[in-house]
Amino acid sequence: MASGRKAVEDTDDRDSSIWVLDQQLDQPMEEEARRIRNAYQEKEHSVLKILQLAFQSLGIVYGDLGTSPLYVFYNTFPDGVENTEDLIGALSLIIYSLTLIPLIKYVFIVCKANDDGQGGTFALYSLLCRHAKIGTIPNHDHSDEKLTTYSCSKYREQSFAAKTKRWLEGHRVKKHAILVLVLVGSCMVIGDGILTPAISVLSAVGGINVGRTKISNDVAVLVAIVILVFLFTMQRYGTDKVGWLFAPVVFLWFILIGGIGIYNICKYDNGVLRAFSPVYIYRYFKRGGKVGWISLGGIMLSITGTEALFADLSHFPVSSIQIAFTVVVFPCLLLAYSGQAAYLMKNPNYVAGAFYHSIPDSIYWPVFFVATTAAIVASQATISATFSLIKQALALGCFPRVKVVHTSKTFRNQIYIPDINWILMVLCIAVTAGFKNQSQIGNASGTAVIIVMLVTTCLMTLIMILVWHSHWALVLLFTWLSLLVEGFYLSSVIQKVYQGGWVPLVIATAFFIIMYTWHYGTAKRYEIEMHTKVSMAWILSLGPSLGLVRVPGIGLVYTELASGVPHIFSHFITNLPAIHSVVVFVCLKCLPVCTIPEEERFLVKRIGPKNFRMFRCVARYGYKDLHKKDDDFEKKLFDSLFLFVRLESLMDGGSSDSDVSSLLDPQNETVTEFPLNTLNSTCSSMEFTNLRTADSIQLANSPLNQNQIMVPSNQANHQTEIDELEFLVSCKNVGVVHILGNTVMTARRDSSLFKKIAIDYVYAFLRKICRANSAMFNIPHESLLNVGQTFYV
Repeated sequence: MASGRKAVEDTDDRDSSIWVLDQQLDQPMEEEARRIRNAYQEKEHSVLKILQLAFQSLGIVYGDLGTSPLYVFYNTFPDGVENTEDLIGALSLIIYSLTLIPLIKYVFIVCKANDDGQGGTFALYSLLCRHAKIGTIPNHDHSDEKLTTYSCSKYREQSFAAKTKRWLEGHRVKKHAILVLVLVGSCMVIGDGILTPAISVLSAVGGINVGRTKISNDVAVLVAIVILVFLFTMQRYGTDKVGWLFAPVVFLWFILIGGIGIYNICKYDNGVLRAFSPVYIYRYFKRGGKVGWISLGGIMLSITGTEALFADLSHFPVSSIQIAFTVVVFPCLLLAYSGQAAYLMKNPNYVAGAFYHSIPDSIYWPVFFVATTAAIVASQATISATFSLIKQALALGCFPRVKVVHTSKTFRNQIYIPDINWILMVLCIAVTAGFKNQSQIGNASGTAVIIVMLVTTCLMTLIMILVWHSHWALVLLFTWLSLLVEGFYLSSVIQKVYQGGWVPLVIATAFFIIMYTWHYGTAKRYEIEMHTKVSMAWILSLGPSLGLVRVPGIGLVYTELASGVPHIFSHFITNLPAIHSVVVFVCLKCLPVCTIPEEERFLVKRIGPKNFRMFRCVARYGYKDLHKKDDDFEKKLFDSLFLFVRLESLMDGGSSDSDVSSLLDPQNETVTEFPLNTLNSTCSSMEFTNLRTADSIQLANSPLNQNQIMVPSNQANHQTEIDELEFLVSCKNVGVVHILGNTVMTARRDSSLFKKIAIDYVYAFLRKICRANSAMFNIPHESLLNVGQTFYV
């Protein structure tokens, strides 16, 4: 018994020693990340620049919101106006809906919750993930917090924010609930990206039918379909070449609808201005009862485009958005709706096509042309917002890999996703041809918009608590008012589900299944990577040659792990008798931030002793960053690696900070072969405190012998540096091989039916049709090596 107990104790001691060794050899990169943090300042714009951006924002941000007057009154009174006083009540509801939701809630509150200028549901989620550990993929590392763009708050222990943070992080169910909420909102935005082009273009083209040349409704639908096909076909060229037209067109549109509104108010009935009194809202519901309540679904269309306002925030500072809305958009919309109401007070039978009927004859066709153009611009805004959302979801592991094309070298946010574009086009044409009228498409659009707004309200409540540290009373006031208004709209929209409101629900359900299943499979794959990773102590036990033949060349082993050795590497060296002379574990990591500066992109460190020639490189990307082509990526990686070796030699030789600074001096002729934008990143990626320990480890009987630390002289160290650099360059010239894991997941026999369907069918199908990892990383096929492995989950 004693000998058995002693054997167990010896085993425990050995395991403990191996664990200590592994921890010392493969520590997180907090020190490297800390050293590359640079001062970051928000861009400041002059007053003139703010006004210029405010004008430009009209074309990108407010197109959808601005075209709503084309169809709001028709969708509010689809059966005609029975009592003209109802027009005053409906107008009062429109006025206060525009005031409470787009103006107060979004323009002055929600837009300030942008993530480094990015808006939308996923931007809010990314912001929350940085302030609380609510991500369902546990790849967070403290080194990420050292980034200049990674802003997060610290709380007092007993504060309301700290308690909320602990409550959210306490259980996986809450994290998944937030993820589901975000995915639901995102799927509804995609649905709106399908419905908005349909209703905007169809309503604009409907002016032909209302106008002086009567044609059948089928011809109007056909013309709308032709315009939609043209719109989606032109997406491949991007908006950079024609974007300069957007702002003037939409600005002219707002001036026209505002001017026509003033004309109608003066000509027909200026008594409609009493709608600014909220008393008429009470009278409207009292008189209309259930009919008035159901009509809220049509009135809500006056605020469609508000979510696109937030999602398309990328290019503009918040101040320019606020100026454009308060000075141009808001007053012109109020005048447009008031003018239509004034016209309908005298002509209640013309509620169908009320906008076109109210246009003076002398300017009818010019306004029709501008309206059609504005509808196309509005459609472009929602399509672009959908592309942007898909790219964010893709980067955060919530969407299958698809091809993303950057259509502009100047504006990184202008992207085009071919697969999504054609799916949107087919669905948009199907909706237009299937319904053929604005009413049912309006019901569908209203359902999508109100659900997105409710999701935004829930996320904003958490933002106010965790990010802004707002007083609980302000949080309660914002949440209560938002839910009160949006809850009334939702209760009305639900009544119209069978009249077209089911369309966005079906579309959102399909996209939700795709997004959630893909995220579920991604999380499971990461868990497998974590549980099957190999200890560095095991690698070291193989010796400098890893127990294999070290052939010339460099092997880049791609992994999702920022620490540890991936299972594919052990799988590879277990089945093949050779490995490259230099091995670099490359972790491409997407963080919940908008973008990461190029000088902070790479973190490089050595793994194990120098004679092992093993390194780790973590390449960090934000969800808006562009993955460069393979040759660019390789060049930057090796530049970082080479300079790391030089700086490591300086620090090991006891060089002063001035010596390091001289190496990084752009005027220094000795570093001309290294691009300047990688110097700081490589210098900062050194681990000054652990290199000597790692290099001095002896692989004798004891796994750790810290008494044999040797510091070479400066001259010997310099020679070692030259030798290692020459060795790395020679290996690079021989060839670089990219080693990727091709992991196949299969549900266990005893798994639940849900897991079997999700993993074996849905996720497997999505992996088969989506782009391969090698395509996403732009890896040339001639240097690609896939390592297949199967795991049961």
